Amino acid sequence: MDLRTKGIQDTDVLGALERVPRDHFIPEALADQAYEDIAVPIGLGQTISQPFVVSKMTEALELNDRHKVLEIGTGTGYQACVLSKLCRRVYTIERHKPLHQIAEQNFKDLNIRNITAICADGMKGWPKINGIDQAPFDRIIVTAAAREKPPAELLDQLSVGGIMIAPVGSGEGGTGGQMLKRYKKESEDTYSISDVIPVRFVPLLPDVAKDEDVRESA
Repeated sequence: MDLRTKGIQDTDVLGALERVPRDHFIPEALADQAYEDIAVPIGLGQTISQPFVVSKMTEALELNDRHKVLEIGTGTGYQACVLSKLCRRVYTIERHKPLHQIAEQNFKDLNIRNITAICADGMKGWPKINGIDQAPFDRIIVTAAAREKPPAELLDQLSVGGIMIAPVGSGEGGTGGQMLKRYKKESEDTYSISDVIPVRFVPLLPDVAKDEDVRESA
């Protein structure tokens, strides 16, 4: 009801959020904050986005049950699980191995079988695995902020007619420094771009996080 009053109208999206227990993805010490409309830290300098932002990003993707979706930034897996209720398959990439492992366990605990997760550099898109290329994707969602625009490798993996949702901006100056943007691929070379809402996300970073990166962000 709170999300409805804030403007989320897609009943399928609202239903997906109702069916995914957010407390399962949050550290036990912070479980009392699971159903507040706030971002919650999950360790390693990362957060689980507030429910309004999750629902707004999901709604903007305009999903149906035939879509194949790429997510950049798995975290502990909450957004991926919401997506899994609305599309055919989710492919998700996390650069922090400990978070990737937690997410995989969460998918098993909740018996969600249409998510494939790897630990890799999400800025390069989904890699070819055992000679199999999953790209292009019908939808792409990025849960970390690119400074100026999403990586070209991600836009290349979006199918013609597909939609990408990604935060863009440095984040300097509060939420006004980042904007959630919607990219629609009109042809192989052209995109339409529109603003969705101001947001605040952690920065989109390259490579798999090394042990020293983990210690610095912890």
